[in-house]
Amino acid sequence: MVELVSDPLKLYELKTRKSKVLFEEASSYMPFGVSSNYRCFEPYPIYLKRGKGSKVWDVDGNEYTDYILGFGALEVGHAHPRIVEEIRNATEESTILGFEYEKTIELAKIIRNRYNVDMVRFSSTGTEATMHAIRIARAYTKRKKIIKFEGHYHGSHDQVLLNINPMKKESRVPSSLGIPEEVLVNTLVAEWNNYESVEKLVKAHPNDIAAIIMEPVAMNMGLILPEKDFLKGIFDLAKEYNFLVIFDEVKTGGKFYSGAAGYYGLKPDLITLAKSIAGGLPLSVIGGRKEVMSVIGPGSTAHGGTFNANPLSIRVALVTLKEILTQQALYKISTLSEKLQKGYEDIADDLDIDLTVVRWGPSGMIYFSEKAPKNYKEFMKLDFQTWFSYFYYMIYRDILPMAGFNEQWTISIAHTEDDIIDHIEKAEEAIKVAKNEKLNLDLFEAF
Repeated sequence: MVELVSDPLKLYELKTRKSKVLFEEASSYMPFGVSSNYRCFEPYPIYLKRGKGSKVWDVDGNEYTDYILGFGALEVGHAHPRIVEEIRNATEESTILGFEYEKTIELAKIIRNRYNVDMVRFSSTGTEATMHAIRIARAYTKRKKIIKFEGHYHGSHDQVLLNINPMKKESRVPSSLGIPEEVLVNTLVAEWNNYESVEKLVKAHPNDIAAIIMEPVAMNMGLILPEKDFLKGIFDLAKEYNFLVIFDEVKTGGKFYSGAAGYYGLKPDLITLAKSIAGGLPLSVIGGRKEVMSVIGPGSTAHGGTFNANPLSIRVALVTLKEILTQQALYKISTLSEKLQKGYEDIADDLDIDLTVVRWGPSGMIYFSEKAPKNYKEFMKLDFQTWFSYFYYMIYRDILPMAGFNEQWTISIAHTEDDIIDHIEKAEEAIKVAKNEKLNLDLFEAF
């Protein structure tokens, strides 16, 4: 007699046996068997082979509909034929040239117009972009301290690895070993959607705040929108106390045509962009007001990198922004995302379960709660046992719904209405299972 398995974690293990074998082998050569801590999850990660359109395939041959999309980097979908063509053409002319590539200027103009910045510099990763943006802000203001928000992620450089996803209920929690306190002493932590917490820090250091850096829509604790007037209040405070506002738009920059700054009608002093703007290739942008960006230069403020503005990334970014992620395309994927949101809301009503959906453009998140959290402390009070059960059952049913408990779904231009319908049907199954089969897994900070 065949035993019926209902435990979502056991179903995951039965489905991904070759991934387990690879994980055990990889762990002999790489810590935890992966190249990024964020790819770790219990009991072992999935190892993928390829992707096409809205689908990916793992080493066991399982086909999944992908809503992770490289943590939001692939709104163009996997292996978009126009991007494949452009990469092929670009490699015939060199993958790196050393001196400045001629087409960089064209991309700089597009970024300037689309994101309402005066000047730009290019790097390769979001981590580099935020690191340079903070240095530029300090050089311009001649001040030391920065303010960040608990639950916000700005890359893995030392000065921002503080209170990202702390498991301890303390005011200051480093997110990694190996960071001297001397490095973190100039990083202050405020609470998202709490204007008073920002104001208190500013008034305690009225002449020493160089900048405040934020994800204008928080996307490292699911998806938490800024409350009405919160962003404007920070801009007013920055003007009064003469510090800069940095929008980390590494994720948000691809959700709407002009990112969060355009969506909210605000002009930060500096923005950083990455992920979706280059169709899956490594490229990041530091952009901002001319007088601020003008501190960059030899003998002044450092910014360098061998792979900055490499020809492959520049050419693919031009194709992505000019031809693929157009206003019409972004409207289409936002509409599909809205249908997914509605599907989850209907499931919550039908099953009479506490489930809240938050969506912003092509991305969204579900919380097993009566209401959505407003900040990280509220986020950590949510029901993650039900979420984990839902997550592993969705993988079992061939859906990668989001990358983790603090991430969100993303829709690409390759997704179809049939994909959304299939997702909703399987989500209803998963949530039914999750109501009765909760998984009590440990939460840990990935970074």
